[in-house]
Amino acid sequence: MIYIGIDDTDTRETPGTNKLAMYLSELLRDRFETRWIVRHQLLEDPRVPCTNRNGCVSLLFEPLGSDGVAELTNILRDEIARWIPEGSDPGLCIVTDAPERLSAWGRTAQQELVTQAAAWELAHTLGVHLEALGGTGDGVIGALAAVGLLATWNSGRVIRCYRVPADAFDLTGEFTVEQLYQMGVDDIFTTDDGRRLAAGTVNLGKRLRPNLRDGRMVLYVAGEGEHYESQRVVA
Repeated sequence: MIYIGIDDTDTRETPGTNKLAMYLSELLRDRFETRWIVRHQLLEDPRVPCTNRNGCVSLLFEPLGSDGVAELTNILRDEIARWIPEGSDPGLCIVTDAPERLSAWGRTAQQELVTQAAAWELAHTLGVHLEALGGTGDGVIGALAAVGLLATWNSGRVIRCYRVPADAFDLTGEFTVEQLYQMGVDDIFTTDDGRRLAAGTVNLGKRLRPNLRDGRMVLYVAGEGEHYESQRVVA
């Protein structure tokens, strides 16, 4: 498996990093299977320059043939360079193994102000492939964090999962709990008391937004009786 982290690849006027991740997944689908795409929330703080809410994105790829990290790195570097607009500060991280120190970095970046210098130092210490692809290069902070957070299997909102048809993540409106489980959602929990729903209906709102928790896709909802509303859960 190959872990990839990307961050700061957009501006307020251009498509976001989520869309870049989905574009890369589609572009490479004949050479790498996309196992997961996950958006992670980092520290929201006025001192942190960001496009929107300071999120970063991780991807997990499985090679389908002989292509490996070197080939993937070259493709990603070229495609991201073509994608990014002026004013973005993109970073790219690629690893085949994410040690606990990398996950600890990701968790720290969610809670504290961290620096680009610290990201480079950790990447050098761990032998992690990290590179800046333009601008100030501050995207290396989130790219490194994204890989570490994916490796916890307990962070972020799932954008794509190999077990679920891609179009399921664009669904809107109401669905029964049974239908959502059949789609691939593992658990549906209420935010007030943590109950796992076995029945009822859920209004997804804008789209299906499950979270990654202990390696499972978890949808959080609020409501009572048989009717619930999907909730946005950060981190």
